[in-house]
Amino acid sequence: MEGSRRVDSIAKLPSMRSHLLPALGCALAMAAVSILPAQQPGFARVFDSHMVLQQHRPVRVWGWGTAGQSAVVQFDAQEHHTTVDASGAWSVTLEPLQASAVGRTLSVATGDETFTLEDVVVGEVWICGGQSNMRWTVRGTRDADLEIACADDPLLRFVRLPNEARGEPRRDYARPEHGGAGKSWRAIDAKSVVDCTGVGYYFAQRLRRHLKVPVGIVEVAWGGTSAQFWVPKPRLREFASVAPMFTKFEAAMAKWSEGGGEAGAKRAFERDLATWRKLKDTPHPEGADLPKRPDRRNYQNPSHKRHPGGGYDGMLVPLSGFTARGALYFQGENNAFGDMFRPFPDTYPAVIQTWRELFANAELPIGLIQIGGWSNRRTMTYDMNHHTNVVREVQFDTWRRTKNTGLIVTFDLNSNGNIHPGHKRPVGDRAARWALAEVYGAKGHDKKPLRWRGPVYAGSEVTQKGRIRVRFEAPTAAGLRLDKDQALGFYLAGEDRMFHKADARVVDKTMVEVFCDAVPQPVAVRYAWSNLPLGSLMNGKELPAYPFRSDNWPLKPHRSDAEYVRR
Repeated sequence: MEGSRRVDSIAKLPSMRSHLLPALGCALAMAAVSILPAQQPGFARVFDSHMVLQQHRPVRVWGWGTAGQSAVVQFDAQEHHTTVDASGAWSVTLEPLQASAVGRTLSVATGDETFTLEDVVVGEVWICGGQSNMRWTVRGTRDADLEIACADDPLLRFVRLPNEARGEPRRDYARPEHGGAGKSWRAIDAKSVVDCTGVGYYFAQRLRRHLKVPVGIVEVAWGGTSAQFWVPKPRLREFASVAPMFTKFEAAMAKWSEGGGEAGAKRAFERDLATWRKLKDTPHPEGADLPKRPDRRNYQNPSHKRHPGGGYDGMLVPLSGFTARGALYFQGENNAFGDMFRPFPDTYPAVIQTWRELFANAELPIGLIQIGGWSNRRTMTYDMNHHTNVVREVQFDTWRRTKNTGLIVTFDLNSNGNIHPGHKRPVGDRAARWALAEVYGAKGHDKKPLRWRGPVYAGSEVTQKGRIRVRFEAPTAAGLRLDKDQALGFYLAGEDRMFHKADARVVDKTMVEVFCDAVPQPVAVRYAWSNLPLGSLMNGKELPAYPFRSDNWPLKPHRSDAEYVRR
């Protein structure tokens, strides 16, 4: 097994009581997994040398073996005994561990074989999930030229789990890391950091400096995925908004089966490739388009592609019951195209609910990272109704309705309209502010709670002078200001619901007064409301205000037949 070494015997320590995982979610998730062929004996793939185990919590450890054989797990002074079940799985729960930077061995003896993981430390563990902006590595960030050269922290560690969708829940990963075998858990240095999620790295780096314990990142992110990719199929079946996607997926699976499955796809690819080669070598009129070489990905099993529940079954179920402190989730861009916004009010909250079930923690803290923007601002109608506004509002509303979550603003960090902004350090730092303040209860050098939220909209009123005064939640608005005293990102509309760019000023250091000559009798105000928002409103910590609107008028995104109505 990758990262393990076998020895012939194991030293017997005094027996300690084994613990069963008490969480409902893990039991449900594991019960749903089909009985598959036996895995390679030893630990599940997520466990490997150089990993970080979560401190101060019972830690579930599991793996595979021969049914009926005993399994003895040892770590530090603990020893736990269990029996491999009929499906070939074993599982124990370590008693809560104290943080330790000293690498120790974690071993399991099954039958006459022992599998040992080296240099296992104890500290804080976080899951980092989502799509490409979470998958984006340090090498692609704006600060890569500075960060890579000085990256050297053996107690900040990460693992990237493979991008593998499945049509049914799977038990474990086929390989430990996307892009090459043998790269499982790695400590941060100048060589490895280039492959680490940028947002996750900058987040974990800040935790390391503040908490002074080892920090581990488990990355489960895949570019181009929608929220429904990360939710289990049974839950998705409850949403009428996802039904058309299941219809499309099931049609693709039927076609795949009728075509002979894997064998049929291989024959079709080879046939089409041979045809392409003949056409390529055939003389073409000058200027004529040459035929495109067949793409093997178009002949892939549909259940191994991005489809509803595919990431949950392929990438998350193998982590069922894994012990972590919390999670970051950075996703939403793919739900901002066409009609993909329609299931988002259902599926985005479902991500939180089902992840908490999966990781066996009903109160699992989850940092939600709000999407930025891309493309260009066009007409006012285009901006006011863009899909990204829908996604950001759903993210905001989900945060406000869901305990133990935080929402991290990012719209101000994109300077060039790229859907993958390179400025990832502030995203990680803002996420760390939330985690340190809300999860760890950390305080600053002044002994005051850390501030992590920008101004949060609390309400608005129309003044006698035909202006709208906007109020903000008191703790978030301290030091309210306009960046460089410039009012950017404000819009007003009258009864005709036609928005115009507006000016603004800070009033009494707690409110913003918004006004516009073109709208003498305003009824609605919006802020940072477009695909690629501008916005200059911040508080004294220079944390940006959350995008907001005072109206709940339906939005009609372009290239969509549907309206969005706020719930």
